[in-house]
Amino acid sequence: MAERLSARAVVTALADDATFAELPAPMRRSRPDGPLAWPGYDDSRARAAERTGEQESVVCGTARVGGTRAVLIAFEFGFLGGSLGERTGDRLEAAYTYARERRFPVVPLVATGGSRMQEGMLALTQLQRVARQSALTREAGLAQVAVLRDPTTGGGWATLGAGADVVLALPGAQVGFAGSRVRPADADPAAYTAEAQVIAGAADAVVRPEELRGTLGRWLRLLTCPSTTPAPTPEPLGETAVLPATGWDAVRRARSPRRPRAAAYLDAYFTDRVAISGDRCGGTDPEGMLCGFGTHGGRTVAYAAQTGTATRPAGYRTAARLIRLADRLGIPVLTLVDTPGAANDAEAERQGAGAAIADLFGAVASARTPVTTLVIGEGGSGGALALAAPGNTWATPDSYFSVIAPELAAAILKRPPREVEPTADQLRIRPQDLVELGVIRGTVGG
Repeated sequence: MAERLSARAVVTALADDATFAELPAPMRRSRPDGPLAWPGYDDSRARAAERTGEQESVVCGTARVGGTRAVLIAFEFGFLGGSLGERTGDRLEAAYTYARERRFPVVPLVATGGSRMQEGMLALTQLQRVARQSALTREAGLAQVAVLRDPTTGGGWATLGAGADVVLALPGAQVGFAGSRVRPADADPAAYTAEAQVIAGAADAVVRPEELRGTLGRWLRLLTCPSTTPAPTPEPLGETAVLPATGWDAVRRARSPRRPRAAAYLDAYFTDRVAISGDRCGGTDPEGMLCGFGTHGGRTVAYAAQTGTATRPAGYRTAARLIRLADRLGIPVLTLVDTPGAANDAEAERQGAGAAIADLFGAVASARTPVTTLVIGEGGSGGALALAAPGNTWATPDSYFSVIAPELAAAILKRPPREVEPTADQLRIRPQDLVELGVIRGTVGG
């Protein structure tokens, strides 16, 4: 179990020195024992207030974190289990409204057991209020970065937590829609942890407490730096600037194990970067797609990069999530194309490969923020094209882009193996062929 700090202790640990300013709490007419006249509710609230020093289960205010001003919403689990009631909803609505008025990002520091039973359905409907405030903040182009503390369950997880743009979690935190007292008796407790949510693609990273302040500060800085200038094309990292002589030469060079991959390009391009993980649909593709935000030339650029393997459906969905988030925040995007194609095994079909690729095509096509693409290796059919920016795609000398792999084209045409190489020439897949055909804008370093 993760350490359970009070709301104010968490704020103190994260905020820059002496920058936290609490927001005034909205006033609501008091009713004896709450809206349901639940016997003993007033006494429970009074004991909670005496024990914690708080009047409600959330503390809301503004602070600088790593130099970026944000609205912090810190849950006090010691106050009736951090549960949400009408007054909690009032505070949350006021905090989100304040953030939109002043163009501040929002940071929910979640630790809650869910909705407050003593207020019945009126407590549960606070989730609708919270969801609306989150949606309005999203529409306003403001970032929401959630930190999952222990525990994060029920409606707090399903709105403030899972509904954030970026989800960070503390090690060992209990995270799940079902709280510990309402799960099936035979449920595996390991499934209800921060670590499990990262594996399932529902959270981005587990961050150690001593690293949380710096990590959160980097995220806020990167997500609050919009720009209308397209991301510059990376410099090629290959051994030669000479363009391939034949189509098969282009294929051979792109498939070389010595060719630089996405990680090398990202390391050379960014001075610092942070990664998002997961498609929010139960999947991740860490071996096939790298996504996140970084600093290049003093400004923020988002990136989605294929790694040279067959891209899984979760990879396409994660890339689409990245591009839509960057689009909302006004951050330019860099995509790196490098895949022999989309994964086409039976499991990929069960995971919705076609729908995932279609979703990415749609995200790129509808993006208002500028997208820059560099083909750094294999450009295998639609599984590669989905990540490419129409009208702003470039290629390195050690890359190719093809409607189909030459071997497969020869097989479909019932040609013998010796005709694979001539088929590669017929497909016109070299970088210079693609420029001549108008498929890409140009080559870099060639």
